[in-house]
Amino acid sequence: MPELRKDPVIGRWVIISTERGRRPSDFADFEEKKKGGFCPFCYNNENSTPPEIFAIRPDKSPRDKPGWTLRVVPNKYPALRVEGQLNRQGEGIFDKMNGVGAHEVIIETPEHFKDLADLEISNIRDVFWTFRERIADLKKDVRLKYAMIFKNHGVSAGASLEHTHSQLIATPIIPKTVVEEIEGAKTYYNYKDRCIFCDIIRQEINENVRVVYDEEYFIAIAPYAPRFPFETWLLPKEHQSHYEKISDEMLNHLAIIVKEVFGRINIALNTPPFNFVIHTYPMQDNPIDHYHWHLEFMPKLTRVAGFEWGTGFHINPTSPEDAAQYLKQVTS
Repeated sequence: MPELRKDPVIGRWVIISTERGRRPSDFADFEEKKKGGFCPFCYNNENSTPPEIFAIRPDKSPRDKPGWTLRVVPNKYPALRVEGQLNRQGEGIFDKMNGVGAHEVIIETPEHFKDLADLEISNIRDVFWTFRERIADLKKDVRLKYAMIFKNHGVSAGASLEHTHSQLIATPIIPKTVVEEIEGAKTYYNYKDRCIFCDIIRQEINENVRVVYDEEYFIAIAPYAPRFPFETWLLPKEHQSHYEKISDEMLNHLAIIVKEVFGRINIALNTPPFNFVIHTYPMQDNPIDHYHWHLEFMPKLTRVAGFEWGTGFHINPTSPEDAAQYLKQVTS
């Protein structure tokens, strides 16, 4: 029997269509092989990108030259630009402003045929450390209210280049999806005086039916009302509203769970295309008790079509309980 499930944070409903349930082997055809060829993110092609903003260079090599293990550059075709003023204005009932913001690309490794989960834990830590440092730097620009870290992996997930990379877009407004999460979490907090994400973590650990991986500082779960098959969330066990406040010790553990969980998903689903996003609290605001940053990982195994666009409902053919139990059994 299909089920309608309600997301406890924002109240979004999803349909878990158990009658057309799909196993991991059913998704094998979504694998995307890397083709190689010229790549602006590889060694010796540094002049094909805008000048680097930041890089990790163990050998102290010159800027915009080989020798780096991670590199951050402005997006060559940015969604938003740092230059200019916001110039907010209205046109009758409509509002607009200049496209001021920042759009950066984090090139995670010089090795073209490696993905994030293939990297050593120390290199994965460098990636997430860089996310923290770039948000902290952009926070100095008071025009910018929100920093969205995201990754598109694979053509069907929106990646225009196959070399593994992540992106950061800082915006002068807080995204609608994040506002909905914050407001939902605040409503729950006002009623129960507890963080809903902390309560979710406690309940999932206690029930242990949707836990994918549990370690000292972090937990990976299949959320109760997932939009997509094998959607997985990574949450810090300790309450923390802002990603950029993560400690060095927690970064070590985040790298461990990312490698473990992403590696299991790659094995179980034949290295699928995916997106991940980090949802964090607005960077100009002080830490708060009702919101909890987290990473949402979404394999691209199904396609959003007319029903989803027209209703806002997502149809998921795989229950989170089945997904979690399958991933638990995978050895990465």
